[in-house]
Parts: sequence; C-alpha cells; structure tokens
Amino acid sequence: MPLVNAKEMLTKAKAGHYAVGQFNINNLEWTKAILLTAQEMNSPVILGVSEGAGKYMCGYNTVVGMVNGMLETLNITVPVALHLDHGSYEGAKACIEAGFSSIMFDGSHYSIEENIEKTKELVAICEEKGLSIEAEVGSIGGEEDGVVGAGECADPNECKMIADLGVTMLAAGIGNIHGKYPENWAGLSFETLAAVQEKTGTMPLVLHGGTGIPADMIQKAISLGVSKINVNTECQLAFQEATRKYIEAGKDLEGKGFDPRKLLAPGVEAIKATVKEKIELFGSANKA
Repeated sequence: MPLVNAKEMLTKAKAGHYAVGQFNINNLEWTKAILLTAQEMNSPVILGVSEGAGKYMCGYNTVVGMVNGMLETLNITVPVALHLDHGSYEGAKACIEAGFSSIMFDGSHYSIEENIEKTKELVAICEEKGLSIEAEVGSIGGEEDGVVGAGECADPNECKMIADLGVTMLAAGIGNIHGKYPENWAGLSFETLAAVQEKTGTMPLVLHGGTGIPADMIQKAISLGVSKINVNTECQLAFQEATRKYIEAGKDLEGKGFDPRKLLAPGVEAIKATVKEKIELFGSANKA
C-alpha cells in the first residue's frame, strides 16, 4: 500500500474517539519494527521524522526510498503516513519535494502573525499536492532533537486562527513536554484542551510528548478531541535499555566482536513491545 496523507485516518480517529500513534523513526531497524507492529495490530500509523533524524539517515530522499521499499517488501496493507515532525519552514518544503505524505510546520516560536503567514503558504502547497499538514500553537516543553519549548499553554483564539487556515491537524500546547516528565510536572491542562476543542470543532488535535503521560490522562485527552499522539522518548529508552543488557551480558563475542544485526535485535523487540502497548492504549488497533 503506498503512503497516504494523515487526513482520513485522523478524521476517523476523531469520530471514533481513539488516537493514531506517531512513532518517530531513526534508522532502518526502527522503521521496520514500527511497520511490522502496526500491520500485526491492524492499526494505521504515522512515521515521524525530525529534521535531525532526516539528516542522520542521509536526507529526506533516502528516508522516502527506505519507507516506500519497506511498504512493498513487507506487504504493509495498513495506512501509513510519512510525516515531518517539528519542521522548519525550509524543512517542510524540502520534505514536500522529497515525497513525504504529511508535514508539520512548527511556527510556534514565531509571532502569531508570522505563524499564520507561513502556515497559510504551506497549506496552499499541501492542498495542491494532496498532503496533510500539522501546525502548532503554544510551544511544547522540553527538548527533542534540538527543538526546545517552554511548555506553555496555547491561546484557544490563536488556535482557531490557525485552524481556520485549513490545516489538517493542530498541535496545541497544554502543558505537555518532550522527553521525561519531571516529578513536579503539573499535568495536562484539560481546561485549555477543552477550550481549544470548542474553538476548533471537528479538527483533529495532536498531543506531543506522549511518553510518560499517565494512561488516564491519555484517555481523557482523547475524549477531548486528541486524535494523534506522538511517541519518541519511550521507544528510545526501551531500545537503549535492551541493547545495554545485551552488551553487558557479553553475548555474541566469539572472538569476532558483535554482529550488528544481533546487537540491535533486542532493542528492536523492545520497540515493537512499546509500539504495541501504545496502539492498545490509544485504541487504534483493528481500525485500519
């Protein structure tokens, strides 16, 4: 099945009161693990690519080629969107050119006027090419791949201004952060989320920083209009821990050093388990 934009899967998620998971990819092994798990769970899935990860994987053309090749070779039949995560204005245009099926333009660090101007231009390009586009209002806290946000809560009126431009989905800051949540984290602002939902109506809302948010908060966020939830750090931690244990166990030495395929295998299985757990939590299993 070829890449699709995220509009249909998120519209269905919004109407069905579940969320589609975006799982960020960093290499071939991560991509394969996520695709196979989504296929096993019969769940739509969004592959997120940060600009840093795109550079690491030799550029956006390489990423598109790798993902398209896997879709065919692995006979993936569930809907899959390839999505730029927290993209700059220039990065968004580069991903459109390379063949991504979805982009995020993160204009939250601009004034609302400039955010609107740049988002409006990218919406027009995406509409012409049949791509989905995510915008952001109110920066997401923490740091992910060099993108830093203070964790502010979005202004619902500004959210409506961006939503009215015709974006496919909207990420609104509601106290969520990237990375691990600190012990003194105040939790999600459901008051803000409810106000944003009221202003934006049927537009699918996006929750960034899905790692570490308690299950009951996730489910409440979904009930208030969140239709896409991003997960990255949790996969990173699971991969790191499984790989560390494998190395410390001293397996696969045989005087030749580690076989990289065997070295990465425990981490890949850990990612599969994490993705499966999140798909079940988000309620997107058997929704493809």
